[in-house]
Amino acid sequence: MTDNSQIIGYFLEEAKEHLDTIEQGLLGLQAAMKDQESLNELFRAAHSVKGGAAMLGFTSIQKTSHRLEDSFKILKENPQIPVDHKLENLFLSGFDVLRDLLERVQGPFGLRDDEAKTILDEAEPRFVQLQAHLESLNSGGPGIAEEVAPPPAKKSPTPAPAPVSNSSDFPHQVTRVLREMLQVFKQPTTPTNRQQLEEICAGLFNLDEQSAEWMSLVETAQTAIGNPKASYEVLAPLVIKELKIAAELINAGRTQEVKPSSELANLAESAIAKRVAIRLEPQAVAQVLRASFNQKQLQQLVAALKKGAA
Repeated sequence: MTDNSQIIGYFLEEAKEHLDTIEQGLLGLQAAMKDQESLNELFRAAHSVKGGAAMLGFTSIQKTSHRLEDSFKILKENPQIPVDHKLENLFLSGFDVLRDLLERVQGPFGLRDDEAKTILDEAEPRFVQLQAHLESLNSGGPGIAEEVAPPPAKKSPTPAPAPVSNSSDFPHQVTRVLREMLQVFKQPTTPTNRQQLEEICAGLFNLDEQSAEWMSLVETAQTAIGNPKASYEVLAPLVIKELKIAAELINAGRTQEVKPSSELANLAESAIAKRVAIRLEPQAVAQVLRASFNQKQLQQLVAALKKGAA
């Protein structure tokens, strides 16, 4: 390995860590807006990629990371900006451009100048819209009307893509499903929304039917989501982070390392325990119901039982 290729290897390794930081921050952008250090991390990650790219002459990567850096700076200096679905999509669209460029550097032919120029030209409208939308939200406006790369319409149940675990596209397929899941996590906690989350999660099974580890993790996540006592605030970071990391491990050939965390497993076990704990004795049934539902849900259950008995 030449000195230059070794330096590029170091840059790509570090850039991957920064990409992970940016992606995690964007997938939980509303939470990040409440934590100044999280916003600082987003800014620093983009800044670091920009600096490394400039040193190595990757102008397209430098420009793209600079655009993201400028946008993160606006968030950092104006944490009161309301985060809407459109802003998240615009940020993720810009992030995908940066990731695409970095992945091409690792390809057999590297990142060709003509290829980089085409990608930058096609991406420019996205960053223009991102900047305009940020400025509009910061000024108290409703944002811009145009949409860039809107996510596919939600379907229930979510159809799963063909299994691609042996392809570098596997993490991207999983990430697309996780983005859809994140949007539901941001909605009110209702039985309907929780069921939709379970259905989206079920769609992940078919992504890698050959991996027992992946199937086990998805099943654990789905069971935990079905736990009525588990809040979205607790579930969202656990489920999304663990499934994303698992996809990357599988793609790297480290499937044996995939397993649910103790926190996720405990939520799933608690849900299972609640389902099987009901006995025929009325007192035991009442105890389980009180532990599983809040007061409003219990009142609705009582009303439904009375109606059924009438």
